Amino acid sequence: MRFIYFVGTAGSGKSTLVQAYKEWLDYNGIDAITVNLDPGSDMIPYTADIDIREWINLQEVMDEYNLGPNGAQIVAADLMAVNVDKLVDAVSEYKTKYVLIDTPGQLELFAFRESSVRLVEALGKNKSMIVYTSDPLLYRSPNGFVSGMMLGMLVQYRLQLPIINLLTKSDVLTEEERERLVQWFSDPNALYGDLLDDDADPTGVVGMELFRTMENVGVFGDMRAVSAKEGEGMEEIYGASQLSFFGGEDPDDIM
Repeated sequence: MRFIYFVGTAGSGKSTLVQAYKEWLDYNGIDAITVNLDPGSDMIPYTADIDIREWINLQEVMDEYNLGPNGAQIVAADLMAVNVDKLVDAVSEYKTKYVLIDTPGQLELFAFRESSVRLVEALGKNKSMIVYTSDPLLYRSPNGFVSGMMLGMLVQYRLQLPIINLLTKSDVLTEEERERLVQWFSDPNALYGDLLDDDADPTGVVGMELFRTMENVGVFGDMRAVSAKEGEGMEEIYGASQLSFFGGEDPDDIM
C-alpha cells in the first residue's frame, strides 16, 4: 500500500485532481481508495472511501468552542491528531494498492500542523509521497511563480517526503503560457532572466533572493502540466509515482 498526499493552496484543484486520477486508475485496473481529510468541505467531487468528517464535524467544533469558520478549521486540524489511530485503522481494513489522500483546502492546515506529521508517520513515511498542486493563476508572473515554489519547498521540508510538482488546471492557460511555466521550473536561467525583467518592481528584489535560496537548495527539476477537466497528464502522475516508489514501473500493475 502506497500513500499519495495531494497538497496545495486553496483553489489549486486538489479534489478534482483526486477524482480524475482515481477514475484513471480505475479505468486501468489499478486498485486505489480515496481519503478526504478536509472536515470543512461541503462537498467533494468523488465518493470518499474514508472521510474525516465521520469523526470531526466542523459545525460541532464551531458550537463547542464558540468559534467562527476559520478558527474552527484550525481546531479541527488539530483534532485530527486525536483521530489518527481511527484513520489508520480504517485504512488498514482495505486491501489496496494506492491511497489517494485529499488534504484540506487551506495548505497551512495540513502542512504546518503537528497532526499531519503524526499521520504521515503513522501510515509510513517510506511508503508516502506528495503531489503538490500549483495554481496557474498564481504562477503566471515570475514573482508569483517563485512564491508558489517556495511554498512547495516548505511543504516538502516540513513533511520530509518525495514530491511531484504539478501545474494544475493547465487547460486555462494558452500553450505559450503553459510552456513558459514548465520551462521556468526546468530551466532556472529562464526564470532568472524573467525575474530580472521585473526588477523595476520592488518585489523583484525579494523574488531574486528567494530564487537564489531555492537554486542553492536544489528545488528546480520537472514540473508536469495536468488538467483534471480534460483528463490530461494522469499517465504523468502515475509514471512519476512509480519512479518515486519503485524506481520505475511497478511490475504488479497491469496496464
